[in-house]
Amino acid sequence: MLLKNCCLISESIRKRKFNLPSRCMKIALTFFLTCANFLTAVSSQELSKNVDVNSVSAAAEKQNTGSDSITPPNDSQGKTSELKSDKDMDDWSMFRGNSLGTGYSKTTLAEKLELVWTFKVPKGAFESTAAIVGDVVYIGDLDGKVYALDLSTGKKKWEFKTESGFTASPAVKEGLVFIGDYDGTFYCLDKDGNLKWKHETGAEINSSANFFKDNVLFGSQDATLYCLNMKTGKEVWNFQIEDQIRCSPTVVEGRCFVAGCDARLHIIDLEKGKGLTAVDIDGPTMATPAVVGDSTYFGTEQGTAFSINWKTAKKNWDVRIDERGDSIRSSPAITKVGKKQVMIFGARSKHVYCIDLEKGHKLWEYKTKSMVDSSPAIAGGRVFFGTDRGKLVALNTKDGSLAWETDLGGTIAASPAIAKSKLIISNDRGTVFCFGKKD
Repeated sequence: MLLKNCCLISESIRKRKFNLPSRCMKIALTFFLTCANFLTAVSSQELSKNVDVNSVSAAAEKQNTGSDSITPPNDSQGKTSELKSDKDMDDWSMFRGNSLGTGYSKTTLAEKLELVWTFKVPKGAFESTAAIVGDVVYIGDLDGKVYALDLSTGKKKWEFKTESGFTASPAVKEGLVFIGDYDGTFYCLDKDGNLKWKHETGAEINSSANFFKDNVLFGSQDATLYCLNMKTGKEVWNFQIEDQIRCSPTVVEGRCFVAGCDARLHIIDLEKGKGLTAVDIDGPTMATPAVVGDSTYFGTEQGTAFSINWKTAKKNWDVRIDERGDSIRSSPAITKVGKKQVMIFGARSKHVYCIDLEKGHKLWEYKTKSMVDSSPAIAGGRVFFGTDRGKLVALNTKDGSLAWETDLGGTIAASPAIAKSKLIISNDRGTVFCFGKKD
């Protein structure tokens, strides 16, 4: 009950339901989030006492010998590749850039980034990561508006107004914009910002959408993964777990992966809407899994990075990133360093980490001096992320050395979106920033 109350108060402060000065609001929010994190950690430790450490392997063995063993079907979406899944890799069409959640862009950014434009909302605030499709930037704010901005100039093309607000990131496909709000409504807008349909869920939506064939997928804090027809909004199926879904679903070969607040990685058959299996992890998570080949990668609230083989439902490795076990809310980005494939992510330990995908060995870490909830994005040998003290930082992926940084002010919870030789990021002071090379 105490944990629930801390979470409810935190959400109320973030949604501006109290009339507090901005500085007081930030201090109060930090306090109640810290309390919630502590209580979550205690709860997870109690849970782990009752979990057989061999249960994951035993469950996986049972899956492999039974009639429901995980064998990926031949699917129209094709095989996985190292770093690409979408037809147009120079769009950033959803939260992590592509359906595999890799946070990787093939675009070329200028060596010396310049501020090209800003878009400001008076008394506004952003936590949502932008989507970039074609020459348009799509983004939602905490005051209930979705904006479409011209990528070249930052000028507003249209806005869509609700009575709620958005922490989820928009996802765009076939000229349709999909986004959920913190009152639990999921919207489909057309290319001109007109409402096509909406679907009500039972709780806040943090999850960005993903896609499978003609369907759109997203999670809700009502502990449900929804699959809706893209064109009509009609529910195809839903899949429930034991606790909130805050991550975005990752999609590959007819399978969906959801890392839940119930401390399990769920593997779901997208054709049937049925759970194939679930792998126990050490605590809740809101990080979106990234997929490379047969394995998926993510971190948890307990400060542990995981690699799980999704075909066998067996853990490849796990690694506690530091002794304190600070939360990992940053979703990993995937790239190569030399001949090694790596995951790069931030943490509330005030560090960014680079971990070898094969063995889970730490290759480097960078001290940020502030918490990093922003999920990194990678382009051209550099990894970009924001911090809770308002800095946009770029590191060299090969060794973690500082390549570039700039102070944008406020707090950056949003993640960078990189496409068309532009980087888009926003802060909680109501400003969207576009970096690139000025014409």
